[in-house]
Amino acid sequence: MKTSIIQFPGLNRESDMIMALENVAGARVETVWHTETSLPDTDLVVIPGGFSYGDYLRCGAIAARSPIMKAIIEHANKGGKVLGVCNGFQILVETGMLRGALMRNANLKFVCKRVVLKVENDSTFFTSKMTKGDQVSCPVAHHDGNYFVDKETLKRLEGDGQIIFRYAAGSNPNGSLNDIAGICNAKGNVIGMMPHPENMIEPLHGKTDCRPLFESIAA
Repeated sequence: MKTSIIQFPGLNRESDMIMALENVAGARVETVWHTETSLPDTDLVVIPGGFSYGDYLRCGAIAARSPIMKAIIEHANKGGKVLGVCNGFQILVETGMLRGALMRNANLKFVCKRVVLKVENDSTFFTSKMTKGDQVSCPVAHHDGNYFVDKETLKRLEGDGQIIFRYAAGSNPNGSLNDIAGICNAKGNVIGMMPHPENMIEPLHGKTDCRPLFESIAA
């Protein structure tokens, strides 16, 4: 699979994501700087985590207006796959590619720890090698991961299977509505999540729980 990693000033997880995509998914990865106005021939676009522009305005708000985002939106509208993790999720929400908002954590503190994720949808390009109900350990590291959406949109997300992951076993670290940790768009080709699965794929990480997610990309 040909994959493009988008780089913004302040992101710091691109190396981790590249390693996961190359070593587990077997992807051919090319990095794309945010000032580019077009994408290379690619199957999957990934926006990794970090702190684009230092989160100085609103997490992801400045990055969402970078030149490359128009090309990413066009890629998604044509059915191309897009994955945003942590700050990448925030950027996708800021563009309107995913519904809702990511607010300040309920405890108003930065949180960095492991959580337990429950798979809610096993038919996406990122979860097809897993089974609905599976629970995996996965790290989080964010200050603004408190997912919120209005009641009507929440009903639609729940009813249409657009909730991909939830925080399970009382591990919700940020107060996110309905324990939501990751969602997709209506077509299922755009996915955003706050936890960092790229940091739980090899023994040196302590566990390999999230390898099946990247194996799903390969499949």
